[in-house]
Amino acid sequence: MHTSSVVPVMDKLIIYQIFTRLFGNQKTTNIHDGTYAENGAGKFNDINEAALQSIRQFGVSHVWFTGIVEHATQTDYSAFGIKPDDPAVVKGRAGSPYAVKDYYDVDPDLAVDVLNRMAEFEALVQRTHAHGLKVIIDFVPNHVARQYASDARSGDVVDLGETDDTSVHFSPNNNFYYLPGEPFVGPEAGNVSSAGSPIHEYPAKVTGSGSITARPDINDWYETVKLNYGINIFDGSRHFDPIPDTWHKMLDILFFWAGKGIDGFRCDMAHMVPVEFWHWAIGRVKQRYPRLIFVAEIYDPGLYRSFIFEGGFDYLYDKVGLYDALRRLMEGHGSCYELTRVWQQESGDFAQHMLRFLETHDEQRIASRFFANDPWAAVPAMTLTATMHTGPTLLYFGQEVGVRAEGSEGFSGDDGRTTIFDYWGLPDWQGWLNEGRYDGAGLTDDQRDLRSFYQRLNHLVNGSDAIQNGYFYDLQYVNDNGQSAGYDAHRVYSYLRYTDRQKLLIVCNFSQHITYETNIIIPQAAFDAMGINPSRTLRLSDIFLTDMQLEAVGRSGIPLELPPRSVRVLEIKL
Repeated sequence: MHTSSVVPVMDKLIIYQIFTRLFGNQKTTNIHDGTYAENGAGKFNDINEAALQSIRQFGVSHVWFTGIVEHATQTDYSAFGIKPDDPAVVKGRAGSPYAVKDYYDVDPDLAVDVLNRMAEFEALVQRTHAHGLKVIIDFVPNHVARQYASDARSGDVVDLGETDDTSVHFSPNNNFYYLPGEPFVGPEAGNVSSAGSPIHEYPAKVTGSGSITARPDINDWYETVKLNYGINIFDGSRHFDPIPDTWHKMLDILFFWAGKGIDGFRCDMAHMVPVEFWHWAIGRVKQRYPRLIFVAEIYDPGLYRSFIFEGGFDYLYDKVGLYDALRRLMEGHGSCYELTRVWQQESGDFAQHMLRFLETHDEQRIASRFFANDPWAAVPAMTLTATMHTGPTLLYFGQEVGVRAEGSEGFSGDDGRTTIFDYWGLPDWQGWLNEGRYDGAGLTDDQRDLRSFYQRLNHLVNGSDAIQNGYFYDLQYVNDNGQSAGYDAHRVYSYLRYTDRQKLLIVCNFSQHITYETNIIIPQAAFDAMGINPSRTLRLSDIFLTDMQLEAVGRSGIPLELPPRSVRVLEIKL
């Protein structure tokens, strides 16, 4: 209940991210750098009643449909009145969903009937809501496709850049930044399109990453251009009064999509846009849509507090803190001391605002050889991700069945990530997809067991008052340094979650090979906080993965055997 919304919103969301182009694709031809015709694409309509019912039964509250807004692509839709993009400034055959080509339209790849594409998206929103799920889509505010031009905007909307003064590097009234006198020279194929005509961008615009060059590198965001929010990137000066033109245009885009009935925005690279804009825009959107949530992709802990309490974001990515610490543990190095550091030094006093995850479209798959090489390595890390604090949890589609993302798909190389740039079908997802039935009939036994773990975890979160609403108490400081025999504070992490109605002791063993026999100490201060007399005999029952039950006198500690990569979620009763 700690959100900037005018109307309180429960923080313990479970968000399921769907990469829409891949989710329902049943073709696994998977020709390297294949075309749409060769490799296919999932559609809005593929996310059918069976898919949504399975997601709801899985324990999800929100679905983040990724890649909805129309973006640059090498597929030619000119027959439908859509201007083609030059392949020299498109990454991959399908193109990046973060190189937005038209903020007022949806990706034609996702439609069965391209001319009816927006209606198909609107039907998906309605279908999702009918299953008791809420809808999140991307808002990409920092940059647009190199050849951005909206053909779906209403007649009263002035397009981005349409009235810019291109003779100057910067003006508060411009939507883009310019390099007068310099033509854009792209890194791809000598800057010549497949049709043989050079890209004509003169003067060159500043690249989406902020690179002030007319010749961006192949590893840069060369397919995008940066939007101007009133910060002069050439001298650092800020020009927010009067309100810059870009602010008004982006607010109109937010209102456009909010009007489609969505329930939230995941804001791409939000920290690259000034917090003053977010304060101004989020406040105005929430006046009209008070229950709509804003999630920020952000990678600078120094900005967390301002983007929540000044910018108005409901939730921020907890990537450089919790994700990075858990990843090191899952890979067999790192230390649980880092987990304590995250809440003590980064986000402990606003942990309910942090979105926790182990996979997204940007990150490598847990099962890939680039990460843990074993999807079961996620058991302690995902349990902690979901239960350490209030605040939302994110799962990426395919994580629950151990998708590995092996091989090079095209523009996306062999890097352990599921491609966002190429047309592709996921072979190790097809067992759950099962020709559109979404019933898992083709899964292996190991995949079924893995998915069962994730579903049980979701249901644990949804059914626990302590996890939903409770206080957090870190137990490391009373168990480390030999205080508790057999307790390795680098590999074992223990904590309490508690309310008046429920008390939980949660213990995670991150070791890949070691079974620990230890005695978890709970200090007097924690017993006082929970209102428990430590002289009493406690009855503890595992309410998650085992049927273990034990009794122990509180002040004597809780004796536990912790197999490798195991967790215990013990409900404490007198």
